Amino acid sequence: MTDHDPRDHRHAASLDDTFDFLNTDELDGAGHPVERMPALADATRWLEERGLLHPEEARRIEALPHDRQEAGRSQVHASRAALREIVEALVARRPADAAALETVNDLLRVRTLPELVAGDGSLAIGHRHVGEPLEDALAGVAEPLVALVAADEADRLRICANDGCRWVFHDTSPTGRRRWCSMASCGNRAKAARHRARKRAAVPGGAARASVGRPAG
Repeated sequence: MTDHDPRDHRHAASLDDTFDFLNTDELDGAGHPVERMPALADATRWLEERGLLHPEEARRIEALPHDRQEAGRSQVHASRAALREIVEALVARRPADAAALETVNDLLRVRTLPELVAGDGSLAIGHRHVGEPLEDALAGVAEPLVALVAADEADRLRICANDGCRWVFHDTSPTGRRRWCSMASCGNRAKAARHRARKRAAVPGGAARASVGRPAG
């Protein structure tokens, strides 16, 4: 099927969109899991807001029978987990899980293709859907990460050093040494924790009390 959008786009996402998508499965800062896309409708609204799904496609998906909605929700979560695994592998400089790579590559194979569309004495760029709209939208989320790898710029990928957060972000700092998703949140919490540790260490016996219950070494 061929669609012509007057904006002449392929439903392109930004790298920030990709990270936002990954961070919808997050931790609350204290390490407790928070799911921002518990239902398929949450995902379709997210994708629609970013121009990755046409409104009519989103409504059609949301009207599917319950079993197909559950299958779609599972696909969204599996795609997100696969992309997250790839990011974590890149950050850790280790091989990515083969199943995660297969999941993402399967999405990319059904990505919308650009094509020429005849106009009134001119040509425009339209697009042709190869797979289902939901698959195509998820592939659109994956593309910026693929482009980052293709440009050999994945060395600036980061995961927040706060183990109770673990947000994915792109380090654009001049030094390339950013550790926290935000100094206003996780960075400040880390500074406060270091300050409390120094105060405990400065109190006679404080260091010993702080270490009670910890395993040796």
